[in-house]
Amino acid sequence: MSTEALEALARLAGERVDHRFKGLPPDADGLTVGELAAQRRNLFTDGFATPVLALSAERLEHNLALMETYATRHGLAFAPHGKTSMAPQLFRRQLDHGAWGITLAVPHQVRVARAYGVRQIFLANELVDPAALRWISAQLDADPAFRLVCYVDSVRGVELMDAALRGAGRPLDVVVELAAGDGARTGVRTEAECAAVADAVAAAPTLRLVGVAGYEGEVPRADPERVRAWLHRLVALAAAFDEAGRFAGAEEIVVSAGGSAWFDTVAEVFARIPGLSLPVLKLLRSGAYVSHDDGHYRKLTPFNRVPEEGALEPAFRLWTQVVSRPAPDQAFVNAGKRDAAYDLDLPFAQVIRRDGTERPATGVTVTALSDQHAWLRTDAEADLEVGDWVGLGLSHPCTSFDKWPLIPLAQADGTVVDYIRTFF
Repeated sequence: MSTEALEALARLAGERVDHRFKGLPPDADGLTVGELAAQRRNLFTDGFATPVLALSAERLEHNLALMETYATRHGLAFAPHGKTSMAPQLFRRQLDHGAWGITLAVPHQVRVARAYGVRQIFLANELVDPAALRWISAQLDADPAFRLVCYVDSVRGVELMDAALRGAGRPLDVVVELAAGDGARTGVRTEAECAAVADAVAAAPTLRLVGVAGYEGEVPRADPERVRAWLHRLVALAAAFDEAGRFAGAEEIVVSAGGSAWFDTVAEVFARIPGLSLPVLKLLRSGAYVSHDDGHYRKLTPFNRVPEEGALEPAFRLWTQVVSRPAPDQAFVNAGKRDAAYDLDLPFAQVIRRDGTERPATGVTVTALSDQHAWLRTDAEADLEVGDWVGLGLSHPCTSFDKWPLIPLAQADGTVVDYIRTFF
């Protein structure tokens, strides 16, 4: 890690705590983040205000270690998708746990990663913006250790990239994105069109073709057979390009896929990639694992299919407080759409805290969200009073991180040991 990157991370600890960061103790205003962390305050008894999102220190570490082990066991390089957290402190921990680099989606995210010293980036998206391309080219020229790989999926896109990069020093590494099927998201639909895009890259002196990639999560009506069939197409495309000599200028062949729902199938198919003319970088890009969740990814995680390989643990909990109990079957807590992910599933009422005692939230269900309230339905089993703290589980990590610019990292007993800064 460079001195500049260490200094940038250290500056995060020097940021002053104030009204910008919701949920933090009001009496901490004026302290630096590092000073507040050193106080090791308790989330429940030392002045934190609801709503407050907390990340479990133990579960975070478990998830980081588990995916490091999984990737190593299956011979995969790992570039976790950084759009999930946009947290440089977590990027660093992922790299410390063996990640090849960080995957990102848009140029702003690349700027954040570069500001904190990330030197290998996979941009899982097309990039045709001239200003962003020129900035990335300048980064490549200024830092010989920096590498960025991005998607291409059209001849027009290649032409725009080449025009923006004319006069650049190092060529930009690109991979042809194979679409997951008709009606799916970005990507080239047919192998013949892939060849045409590859020909356009070969004709562009500013670009270098280094591999193929795509996202199996977009396979229509995805199931193991359909996902496996698409992954075989991706591998066959790499082999065909290699046989045709399309990777002549590369040092290795990148073959990349892998969201958070099918990485077991990716590992299975990538394990059988045939010998090619160059070493193959088998690059997995799953990102949601870092916090996992209590809904969507709890149901979809491949570890449900391969339990012998371990299990991810949901690491987020949103702590809220009951502010109204207007009817026997209804209650309201003080967190809503501004605080909780709701694009895939509503939050899940998990635990209730009263007078320092925590118990399951039996008989309590979140039924809707307003901007600043969650609507709770309570049945006869529910023991819930105004003033109780309710811990909510969340679904979809990406839209949980983005609502909180500074997130307490708390141990199981509530001791806050650090604060995670996000940049969205």
